[in-house]
Amino acid sequence: MITVALLSKWHVHAVDYAKEAMDHPNLSIRLVWDEDPERGREWARELGVPFEADLDAVLGNPGIDGVIVTAPTNIHRDVMVKAAQYGKHIYTEKVLAITLEECEEILAAVRANQVKFMISLPRMVLPYTRLAQQMLADGALGRLTTVRCRCAHSGVVPYEGHPNGFLPEHFFDPEQCGGGALIDLGAHPLYLSNRLAGPARAVTARLTTYYGHPVDDNSAVIVEYESGALGILETSFVSGSSPFLLELHGTEGSLLVENEAARFKRAADGNAGWIVPELPEALPSPMEQWVEAILKGAPTDITEIDAWRLTQINEAAAVSHREGKRVVVGHSPVHA
Repeated sequence: MITVALLSKWHVHAVDYAKEAMDHPNLSIRLVWDEDPERGREWARELGVPFEADLDAVLGNPGIDGVIVTAPTNIHRDVMVKAAQYGKHIYTEKVLAITLEECEEILAAVRANQVKFMISLPRMVLPYTRLAQQMLADGALGRLTTVRCRCAHSGVVPYEGHPNGFLPEHFFDPEQCGGGALIDLGAHPLYLSNRLAGPARAVTARLTTYYGHPVDDNSAVIVEYESGALGILETSFVSGSSPFLLELHGTEGSLLVENEAARFKRAADGNAGWIVPELPEALPSPMEQWVEAILKGAPTDITEIDAWRLTQINEAAAVSHREGKRVVVGHSPVHA
């Protein structure tokens, strides 16, 4: 049994991770900490576990094996570096950090203290992502030329009784969040494209605000990859009914995904119709991978380089928008 502490209910997915942990036969929630003590005490009462206001007391507790971090993004570095130094395994919500400097400090602490690390990138394990990776590896699409991915919802669109949409107000705090739609929901297109297209060369972005928020709510990024492929990545909090879209276009064919449905077409087939492929099984969830890594030392499909590249593109996109220019990016100093 792996005993865990929940570190903050700040993120909208905190409740989801708590439920997944409670439902897992090898995880047991023992403590709650929150930078907002009132919120934390209420959550602890709901879960039937103690609340501890002192983070060092939580992390220094020998009865805690790991932590699930859903704290504000701007304190991720401080929380996770300290957790690693106390020898606690770390499961974290995306994004890992606002800057690459913070990201690298976290990952260095993870390695130095030999703890198991997992970042929640849930679309990485889904059948359509596995299919896309398989088709690229098999050469079914030829050489990849373009990835287009869109992930959007209506989080800030007003509706009856909710003039600011369904997202919590603190999701528009630029200090806590480090951004808006792109850094949060846009993580999904970014990490998928990074996985499929490889190392990036340059980033150009526009992070706009349709409703006048202090952070972006409607954004797009173009990523130039070292392979020569382009990533055209879109996200939005102002889309009423936008499906999830993933497109891979190559020199010899295309794969299209809409929500969970996939189809592909090969240039060699001429005017023949689209083919509906059999989807592979999903991989274990990020949390399941984390548990297996702790208990058995099993390798994980989601790795530190996925977290690093996601942070890299987010930071470069923010710079590109702020300075109105194309931003050239480099290799990870650890994983190059």
